[in-house]
Amino acid sequence: MVLNKPYGLAVQGGSGLRHHLDGMLEALAEEGGERPRLVHRLDRDTSGLLLVAKTRRMAADLGEIFRSRQARKIYWALVTGVPRPAQGRISLFLAKGETAAPGGGLERMRVVQQGEDQARHSVTYYAVVDKIPARLAWLSMKPVTGRTHQLRAHAEAIGHPILGDPKYGRLAENDPRLTDPLRAVPDDVDPKLHLLARRLILPHPKGGELDVSAPLPEHMRKSFERFGFDAKQYDPIEASPDE
Repeated sequence: MVLNKPYGLAVQGGSGLRHHLDGMLEALAEEGGERPRLVHRLDRDTSGLLLVAKTRRMAADLGEIFRSRQARKIYWALVTGVPRPAQGRISLFLAKGETAAPGGGLERMRVVQQGEDQARHSVTYYAVVDKIPARLAWLSMKPVTGRTHQLRAHAEAIGHPILGDPKYGRLAENDPRLTDPLRAVPDDVDPKLHLLARRLILPHPKGGELDVSAPLPEHMRKSFERFGFDAKQYDPIEASPDE
């Protein structure tokens, strides 16, 4: 099964979480049959495609497809400012252990040097699909690796955080972009995270290819209309490498 996960729904349980997708999968089990299993994860505030296996065997087969990087994932995001160059490759080492605010909570991934404790390599290809010059851009992003918060951390690392991101929307206090009126996002833009797991392409374990796309969630649809972006236009990330 491929589910279109809405914004705000956690995929798995955690501290203080009573409602999450993994807990709901029990209701989809056939009488006397197996419980469906998650194959991969999405952040709570990321919308879009989530693959679920109906059996333990299929979960193992699909899991191997993801581990061997045969699955291609494409995400859409609206980011502040316009990245240069318009197409590129982000290659960074990430590690856990940073909090977004004093006092704890909101754990973030941090950019580290190769060889540091818990450092894991992460690679993302990106392409600007459309833009409002200087103010914001519609990015298509293809992660090669699958690190925690990878796309959000990468967007911030190149100076173009995703709209509505409470963890990775920070800029240093002395960053001139904080007071740049051209980088200001209009007040009528929904404050929710503008990140969508748009497309999933992978070989099906029983033959053929699975190629699924998700529609824009409501808050992103309104933003696309607000800025005149056409979701049907050509996505240049399709021509980027897979490694």
